[in-house]
Amino acid sequence: MHVAVFRWLFLISLLVPTTGCQTISDIFADLFGETPTDIAATPVPVATALGALLDVVVPRKVGAPFNPELGLGAIAPGVRVLDEALIARLGVSAGYLEGEIARQEAEIARRTAVYRGDRPAVELEGRTAVIVDDGVATGGTALAAARWARAQRAPTVVFGAPVGPPETAARLGAVCDAVVLLQTPHAFSAVGEWYDMFDQVTDDEVRAALAATG
Repeated sequence: MHVAVFRWLFLISLLVPTTGCQTISDIFADLFGETPTDIAATPVPVATALGALLDVVVPRKVGAPFNPELGLGAIAPGVRVLDEALIARLGVSAGYLEGEIARQEAEIARRTAVYRGDRPAVELEGRTAVIVDDGVATGGTALAAARWARAQRAPTVVFGAPVGPPETAARLGAVCDAVVLLQTPHAFSAVGEWYDMFDQVTDDEVRAALAATG
């Protein structure tokens, strides 16, 4: 059995020899300790520690009308995870919803092409998928990533991040075979508050991350 590890922002995939969840937890603890420092650096040391290759897949939030920061759900290639109760409560029209999903699908295709270039996609069938993130808040996009991995026939899906609230760990645990979070603070408002530096990750940084382990 091989393992593939992904990061949901631009999901990072690593092909490594068989390893367990405890090994992944130990790697996170060794690399990030108590406080993560640099968002852009998250996937590369994990890949290096596992002796792994990197790949990319891009999930996206589906934003609400007049408030794109409010998520109606999230999508990944071929996967939709929508909050039907919220959509109904807000009275979101089918036309708006399909239009917003189409916009996010176009952005997924654009970013995937920019990040991956001419690199072939990693096949997940028969591999354990480990989704690595710099941190999670509500976990909507991470959930879409996990379901995407399942749709790609990954028999086992593990999620790992330095920090996230306990309720999100429970939500992801309903979809993933294991969830590894180094810190699960109850007083949690945003991932960035747990970082010394939380700048936006650029396209060049993503490409560099892929090249560093490829």
